[in-house]
Amino acid sequence: MLILRATRKVLALFPKPAVAELAPDAISDTALGDWYVNRIVIERQPLLLFVSEKSRLAMLEPARDLKNLARRVPSFVEYRLRRLGIPDTQIEGEVASMDEVVLAPTRDRSILGQMNDFTHSTRYQFARFGRDRVDLRETEEEHLWITPCLCSKTADEVIFPINATQALLAEKWNRGASR
Repeated sequence: MLILRATRKVLALFPKPAVAELAPDAISDTALGDWYVNRIVIERQPLLLFVSEKSRLAMLEPARDLKNLARRVPSFVEYRLRRLGIPDTQIEGEVASMDEVVLAPTRDRSILGQMNDFTHSTRYQFARFGRDRVDLRETEEEHLWITPCLCSKTADEVIFPINATQALLAEKWNRGASR
């Protein structure tokens, strides 16, 4: 099960029954943890910003077809993991653990703050290069994925999204394969 933690702005776009009633300690079965999502508008272009709870890996998607969002998230994640060069067995394990996607409210303000930082970085890319010349995938790879996160913590607690994603996937899905 994957828990998709949506901001109030995103939750308002769904009917009330779409939001799951979860136990306060409920967590996703995935290596990357819950995914957070917010709707942002940059240069009049509505986008969805997704951020992994554990690795802080970010994804940008055009804000379309929200009624099928939960069904589409596993394919978004799979595509990014393939671009990162993650081994197929790890990708398969991660995507298989997303067999059920439930929508729930956010619960970690630190991730919301990180999402604000990513939003500002994306706005900068749009302002610098112009809306027509910004490629969302390049913005992810060249800016969001290499941005150090939790910089106010000690050096060993700082998260680099690419490195954290690779380590978390290897830890969870290689351990299961060696049994």
